[in-house]
Amino acid sequence: MSFDVTSLIRSEVAGMEPYVPILPFEVLSAQLGRPADQIIKLDANENPYGPSPRVRQALATMPYPHIYPDPESRLLRAALSDYVQLPAEYLLVGHGADELIDLVMRLFLQPGDAIINCPPTFGIYPFDAAVNGARVCNVPRRQDFALDVEAIAQAVNAEPRCKLVFVTSPNNPDGGLISDDELHLLLTLPVVIVLDEAYVEFAGLEHSHIHLVPRYDNLIVLRSFSKWAALAGLRLGYGAFPLALIEHLWKIKQPYNVSVAAQVAGIASLEDREYLLGNVRRLIAERERMAALLKTIPYLHPYPSHANFILCKVTGRDAFDLKRSLAERGILIRYYYTPGLTDHVRFTVGRPEDTDRVIQALRAL
Repeated sequence: MSFDVTSLIRSEVAGMEPYVPILPFEVLSAQLGRPADQIIKLDANENPYGPSPRVRQALATMPYPHIYPDPESRLLRAALSDYVQLPAEYLLVGHGADELIDLVMRLFLQPGDAIINCPPTFGIYPFDAAVNGARVCNVPRRQDFALDVEAIAQAVNAEPRCKLVFVTSPNNPDGGLISDDELHLLLTLPVVIVLDEAYVEFAGLEHSHIHLVPRYDNLIVLRSFSKWAALAGLRLGYGAFPLALIEHLWKIKQPYNVSVAAQVAGIASLEDREYLLGNVRRLIAERERMAALLKTIPYLHPYPSHANFILCKVTGRDAFDLKRSLAERGILIRYYYTPGLTDHVRFTVGRPEDTDRVIQALRAL
C-alpha cells in the first residue's frame, strides 16, 4: 500500500477520546474470577429487579422475529401516548435514548457548531458532539451541582454557532433536579433545550416536563426504558419532540432502528407498569435507607439524590483505591476520572441485601 489509510479518517474522529462503557456480567465475572451471582453490580445504575414477567413471556412468544420491525413503532408509540399523556405524533422511539441524542445532533449540527454541556453530567453529550464534529462549550455546575443558568445564558449569547443545550434531570451523577423556573429561563434562549429525563420515574413523574413539549418549539424531552423498566440490555428509549422538528427526525433516523424484541418488551412493560412502578417505589425506599447508612461511614459524604444512585464525596482516603478495594470483594461501584469528581464515587441503589453487604464492606475498610 502506497499511502497511510488512516490519513483518510475524519480529523475530529482521529483526535477524539473514546467513550468508556461499563462492562457486562460475563466479562466482569472472568476479570474478577467470581461467579456472576457473587458480584454486586452497583456501577451502571441498572435495575436489580429485572423486567416485568410479562416481558419475558412476550419475548418467548413473539410471532414475527423473522420480519423487519415496524419502522414507526406504531403500537409502542400508542402505548407511550397513554403513559406520557401526549399525542403519538409528538413521540419518536430510539435504540436507547443514546441513539436519539446522536440523532438530534445530526439534525442540527454542522462541523464547527457548538453545544452547551453542563458538567459533571452524562458523558455521552460531549462524545456525540465530537462524533458530529461539533465544539463543546462547558458551563460547569455550581459546587452543589445546581445549574448555573445565568452562565448558560451568557455562553449562548456569546457563541453565535451554539444550537443545543443539554440538561439532565435528575442529573447523573448527583441526582439533582432542574426547577420549573430554571427550565423556563432556559427556554427563552435562542437554542434548542434537550432535557434528558432518563431517571425521572425515581424522582416522581410529577417532576417530568414532558407535558411542556407541545407548548415550546425549542424543547425536546428524552426518556428511557433502561432504568425504571429494567430493559437496559434491550436498548429502548423515546423522546417527545415539537412537531416542527419531529418531521425532520423521521427523515434521518435509520428505518428499522428499534428491534422487534425491543418494541415487544416496551409494550409489555407499559401494560404492566404498575408492577414496574412498584419496583421503582422499592428502590426509592432503599435509596433513602442506603443514604442514611452511607452517612454513618466517616469517610463518605453522600449528596441528596432523586435518582436510583447516590454520589458520595470521599475524604481522608483515595477514592479510586476505595473502588478497587470494593471490587476485590466483588462489589462494583463507579469512580470518576473527570475533573471535579476525582474524589467521588457513585453507588447504584440495589436490593436491601446488596446495601447491607456494601455497608458491611465499607465499615470493614
